[in-house]
Amino acid sequence: MFAVAACQTDKAAIDFTAADAPSATLVLKQLNGTATDVLDTVKTDASGHFRYDVKVAAGNPEFVYVYKGERRMASLLLEKGEKAVVTADTLGNFVVSGSDGSALLKQGDDAFRAYVNNLYALSASGAPQAEIAREYVSHYRACSKFVLTNSKSLAAIPVLYENIGGGTYTFGGVNDALVFRTVCDSLKTVYPDSRYVKALEAETARREQLFLLQSRINTAEERAYPELRMPSLNGETADIDSLGAKATLLWFWDAREATHKIFNIDVLKPVYEQYKAKGLEIYAVCVDPDKAEWAQVVKAQELPWVNVNDGLGTASRSLYLYSVQNVPCCLLLTQDGISPVKVSEKPLRAALEKALK
Repeated sequence: MFAVAACQTDKAAIDFTAADAPSATLVLKQLNGTATDVLDTVKTDASGHFRYDVKVAAGNPEFVYVYKGERRMASLLLEKGEKAVVTADTLGNFVVSGSDGSALLKQGDDAFRAYVNNLYALSASGAPQAEIAREYVSHYRACSKFVLTNSKSLAAIPVLYENIGGGTYTFGGVNDALVFRTVCDSLKTVYPDSRYVKALEAETARREQLFLLQSRINTAEERAYPELRMPSLNGETADIDSLGAKATLLWFWDAREATHKIFNIDVLKPVYEQYKAKGLEIYAVCVDPDKAEWAQVVKAQELPWVNVNDGLGTASRSLYLYSVQNVPCCLLLTQDGISPVKVSEKPLRAALEKALK
């Protein structure tokens, strides 16, 4: 009897009422990384009410959202043992009690919605850019205060990721890595096992890399292209600056992809043999996180150029350093700078003929 009761407490309850949604089908979604997965579908009764229990382990609060069609009716952050009482409407307005995390989450959501509405109103009225900028600064300061004041609540996480569209983020500056780190370290002391905190740690580390890179760029001597040092096949560090080439082809590839391996043999090897004497070098960065698999492919294909792999896969600093969004990718480095080259034989040969003439 005791064991059963203890097991049943691994949940949180949602008591939901939307008077303007009687006998309606609603969808419950749960946050999973940066996307949401469907948790369940529920049907309200004649008064627009439903009750639902969500599985929530101790120390692992869950983000749960209630939708009617494409409209989000409520956003909840549920702790084990809570009963969130929600009164909502189909326009996205709601009030919640019984869940402190949900109340904080709503506070952040409401502030963001007000900010976006203000931006649209200013834009529609033809307000000067300075006024729009002041609106952003005001919102940014309010958000900074919110996440730092509530740095031990997971409700701070959605605020850190606020995106008004078009790749514009409230915390989109390089220096905002410091805010991410402060909140992340604080949350780890409270929710060390939370998958949301672990995802935040990964994003924080990525932003710190960009912060360090920007710091190095700001203090570095002027260069035609960023320096790059990575582990080579024999475990030693290969410096792209030490190649002494007239032109260096920076080749980003994945040893797991058959088309990339075919390109190595059918295009790059003949090109390398033809142009090496004219001053060409290839610096091949593999994003396969399995370094043993990569090494096997390099040896099997007998790739004669510089082959490197830091084992970090798509989190490799080299991708951020050279702004590589997709693999495969070819970049031609010369004393004039960086030139993207289409991953195809004819464009590659044409670029090399021009660079090595």
